[in-house]
Amino acid sequence: MDFARITPLATTLFAAVLAACGGGSSSSGDAAVTTANGSPAAPAPAPAPAPGSSINAALGMPGRLLGGLGAGNAIADMTSQQIHPDIIDTYLVGVGAGSWPHWNSPDGAYVTYVSANVKAAGAVPLFTLYQMASNGDGNISGINDATFMATYWAQVKLMYQKIGATGQPTLVNLEPDFWGYVLTSAPGADPTKLPARASLMAECASQPDTAAGLAGCLLTLGRTYAPNAKIGFPPSFWGRDATTVGTFMAKLGADKADFIVAQTSDRDAGCFEVASPVPECAGRGSGPFYWDESNVATPNFRQDLAAWSSVRGLLGNLPMLFWQTPMGVPSATPGGTPGHYRDNHVHYMLTHPTEYTAAGVFAIVFSGGGSTSASITTDGGQFARLFQAYLTHPAPFPR
Repeated sequence: MDFARITPLATTLFAAVLAACGGGSSSSGDAAVTTANGSPAAPAPAPAPAPGSSINAALGMPGRLLGGLGAGNAIADMTSQQIHPDIIDTYLVGVGAGSWPHWNSPDGAYVTYVSANVKAAGAVPLFTLYQMASNGDGNISGINDATFMATYWAQVKLMYQKIGATGQPTLVNLEPDFWGYVLTSAPGADPTKLPARASLMAECASQPDTAAGLAGCLLTLGRTYAPNAKIGFPPSFWGRDATTVGTFMAKLGADKADFIVAQTSDRDAGCFEVASPVPECAGRGSGPFYWDESNVATPNFRQDLAAWSSVRGLLGNLPMLFWQTPMGVPSATPGGTPGHYRDNHVHYMLTHPTEYTAAGVFAIVFSGGGSTSASITTDGGQFARLFQAYLTHPAPFPR
């Protein structure tokens, strides 16, 4: 991202979010490990037909698997390495004073500036809305607080208005982690039974005051003010099976969105493997964390894709975008050091792209979820090489 037109406050908050916001996207990385419960996963069901190039066409992009970059990867560094991503991801964080709408003047101009910078780079902007975490990770008490939610909704509306004003095709990722906490808190895992202030906005007056109503209002505001936006919800596994997660998200109304955000992992595997993990990687269990590229041992890539394919089947077979995919470099030696922890997601995914398009994946966005994660400035040029090699032989959608 080009920070030249972003205030120092915005830069500070964005840097801080690398350590905190990616937090939950551990939801998916850990989910893939725990879903298998230490034993080989059941064979994946036959995938539904891939979404073709419909969402890509709406984005003005070619009909192939798209590749993107996110947090911790600056546009200037992409340019210097001659990386031309299809998608560039940016977080929008906070509620109230100091939150993203106030990083520039007039309020909300941050979206305008980022969209312009991403367009100049030849990419589609992806905005990851991460406002619900402003009361603390896992604290969702604000959803039934009229004062908190009035400000929350005003900011959501502003985001969509600014996206709509750009006229650019745009992707929106709505509240990573939050839906996992809702699933934990909702009576009987039913979001229609968890109270929330969803009808405060006039546009959402018909929405029920429940967690399901929150999802409905997020979609309503988007459809009203940003018809150029494609909207996705990010399910969180957190050790649950695909049926539980998919059924919950369907009750939430996530099947009414445009795509599914498949959360990959929030840290490089090696960060969890060291004897004394840095705080952002501590407390994640005993592993294993490094995935088997031969897809024999657990955990592995096909197990993970099978779990997400099952969720997709419960959500109308919407196209999927894999998000916050770690960028470490493969190694036979566990662990590593900050910025250089081992991981093999980039290597596997960019060398097996047709496995993903066959399962309905239209894009994979790569980024570290923390301040110690690998990026294009610390990966020894791995992403630049593999992404260029992929573009030489891209993966079109199966017909």
